[in-house]
Amino acid sequence: MNHPYLTEDHQLFRQTLRKFLEKEASPFYDQWEEKREVPRSFWKKMGDQGYLCPYLDEKYGGSGVDWGYSVVINEELERIGSGLVGIGLHNDIVVPYIVSYGTEEQKQRFLPGCASGDIITAIAMTEPGTGSDLANIQTTAIRDGDEYVINGQKTFITNGISADLVLVAVKTDPMAQPKHKGISLILVERGTPGFFRGKKLNKIGLHCQDTAELIFDECRVPAANLLGKEGHGFQYMMEKLQQERLLVAICAQVAAEEMLRMTIDYVKTRQAFGRPISQFQNTQFKVAEMATEIEIGRAFLDQLIARHIAGKEMVTQVSMAKWWQTEMAKRVAAQCLQLHGGYGYMEEYPIARRYRDIPVAAIYAGTNEIMKTIIAKNMGL
Repeated sequence: MNHPYLTEDHQLFRQTLRKFLEKEASPFYDQWEEKREVPRSFWKKMGDQGYLCPYLDEKYGGSGVDWGYSVVINEELERIGSGLVGIGLHNDIVVPYIVSYGTEEQKQRFLPGCASGDIITAIAMTEPGTGSDLANIQTTAIRDGDEYVINGQKTFITNGISADLVLVAVKTDPMAQPKHKGISLILVERGTPGFFRGKKLNKIGLHCQDTAELIFDECRVPAANLLGKEGHGFQYMMEKLQQERLLVAICAQVAAEEMLRMTIDYVKTRQAFGRPISQFQNTQFKVAEMATEIEIGRAFLDQLIARHIAGKEMVTQVSMAKWWQTEMAKRVAAQCLQLHGGYGYMEEYPIARRYRDIPVAAIYAGTNEIMKTIIAKNMGL
């Protein structure tokens, strides 16, 4: 694949990273799925090799490189399995908040650990009663002297169990009108009194990705842990959603490419009625259709990534990519499973895991229904 935004250096980086993952991740991935977590030792290895937050300034432990390297990291992690999505969340969703809105003191305190793998991060927006409707969150953080007292509950939190640092969306002014004006972001550290983890949630797919409920009961956090300005949290989240949604589209695209690759390999070797099923016209048509959709998806995505790296704002187009790429990957998963026949339903065939792992991509980072609402609104409807 020749992505227009990647140089020879990016491609060499990809080769090195791929070798690293084939040695350090592939052989253990089934074990991680069974244990329902990616071990901290793997995060540390990623950090040692410079694969965590490589865009960070060197003074914070990064390599100061462009976002093209992050694209390569996310693509290669997705090739191993969708359950590694928590690493992409840490690198390209949570840590950028600290980079953009953190004080110098916060950056020096947290960023080196984020780059080394000593600090794993999570972001807590979703609540049991509030999904995509962020303005209506109920978790409160009331100022009391030099502290905020947090009360509330969050759910479906990626990296919820392993996170050492959680960026929590809270209401610092519950009476604010409009509601979103009362939202702030606060960094809560592991071990803070009143901060509890609920159970590790049992999901259909993404088994090695730890997802949890978080509970805040009179949780006292230093006021110095407020990220950015009080009351600006909603605006910050809106600013960061473009990259988050682009990331989901990238992972869905790579998942589709991987599913097609494994299915082509399978249909060439699987015999029925005395010949490989790849020789049946139905198989050829299905593969041709999927290959075309995947090619179209890649062309659109590459164009968006290049524009994102150049610092362009394109919320509408990223919303289009997020819903279309994830729906396309779901169609590909269903077709590829069908072409595997009964074997596709067996756990030992990787298509079964991919089929389970992909549907949630249409739900997180804002549901696909929300994406279409954003597109319609931006078209003046």
